[in-house]
Amino acid sequence: MREILGRRRRRKLRRSERPAPPGTALTCATAWQWPVLPGVGLTTAGHDPAPGPGRSCACPDPECVVPGAHPFDPGLLAATTDARMVRWWWQIRPTAPVLLATGGSAPCALSLPALAGARALVALDRMGVRLGPVVATPTRWSLLVTPYSLERLGELLYAKDRVPASLRFHGDGGYLVLPTSQTGAGEVRWEREPVTGRDGRPWLPDVETVLDALVVASSGAPGGGSRLAY
Repeated sequence: MREILGRRRRRKLRRSERPAPPGTALTCATAWQWPVLPGVGLTTAGHDPAPGPGRSCACPDPECVVPGAHPFDPGLLAATTDARMVRWWWQIRPTAPVLLATGGSAPCALSLPALAGARALVALDRMGVRLGPVVATPTRWSLLVTPYSLERLGELLYAKDRVPASLRFHGDGGYLVLPTSQTGAGEVRWEREPVTGRDGRPWLPDVETVLDALVVASSGAPGGGSRLAY
């Protein structure tokens, strides 16, 4: 009996030593019900396993414009909230970026170039606009919002005389890299961390509220330009 118990203890120890997936991936999938998948990641040129700026993408395209920061294998449609799949993915690819599949029941986002995004946050704070999570990369900042359909987005944009030209929309069929990930452009971090509500999920503002505020913040610059220019 002692030998059996001893073997059980050793097996339990081995299980506990298995690498855990990034906290963001598992939290998104299980607690927040946000579908995620691993990004393609970066090459390990020179046998250096540490990802960082300047590294090339692990995909076959030698001129990839978003190195490490896009789906490849698995594809975007594989995004899931299943904890077992998430654990398996990051056990075999522990340094893979965490990708959120936007749209559907998952958050969507509006993004701006990094400099314009920093200016936008200052302007929206002055206006008293409550923001949700904000993802910052060295090149772009993304403001997460409630899910929206392409039809609703079209109606919102049609009603505007103008919108910042640097604004991008991440809805159905899109994706975002989430913290804490490393891509060829550098580190992905939270500029504004998620604040969970009573349901245990992050609070998100409505897309119309954020879009209206960004349009107001971008107007009125001298010479008719945009305050969110970059």
